[in-house]
Amino acid sequence: MTEELRLDPLAGYHAIELLQRFMVKHLTDLLTTPTPQGAAADQPSYEDAIFDKIKEKFPLIVFSCVQLASKLSLHSHIIDNNTAVQFLHSVGHSVSKQALLETELMILKGLEFRLNAPNPLTYVEILLEVLGHNEPSIPVEHLYGLCRYALQFVSLQKTAIYGTLLKTTTRCVSPSREQREKFVTVTEDCMLLGVGVISVATFILYARKWEQ
Repeated sequence: MTEELRLDPLAGYHAIELLQRFMVKHLTDLLTTPTPQGAAADQPSYEDAIFDKIKEKFPLIVFSCVQLASKLSLHSHIIDNNTAVQFLHSVGHSVSKQALLETELMILKGLEFRLNAPNPLTYVEILLEVLGHNEPSIPVEHLYGLCRYALQFVSLQKTAIYGTLLKTTTRCVSPSREQREKFVTVTEDCMLLGVGVISVATFILYARKWEQ
């Protein structure tokens, strides 16, 4: 979406953070709501009904997070409702401006209007600026390009990568629930991820020197 709408990559990573935080809160609220009385035993479970309902709205929720992120980014042009409706229609989702506004408000309320969630790309950029300042010989611009590819890969393979990391650190093939809950501090650590991504990019850039 961010590529199609020509948004800064920062807006995309910010949208991901907003989406993840909203969905955790939204699903928790829905699944902890008492099951409606009178539900027939042979009907799909209440949880299945909730997920089916979410599935219908999910594309709009995703887009609304991107739209909110565009409004918060200093490097991106804001996606107005006219552009939003046209874009969604072009990908097969016919929605009204009213539906857009209602979804955006739902997300804002779900996040309690706390939209300044940290994202890993911001940390990568800050760390690279510090590196470039402390050591001018480092090709920061080249590293930044590699970092963006590395971070995109990690984001797409996050479950597999962090799952492997969890098993390695706990030395357990099937980590317990308590171990997984404690590991959340690692998965949420944007500084750690930023450092890791820069390390990967540096290894790629200086692969021959590493081999030597």
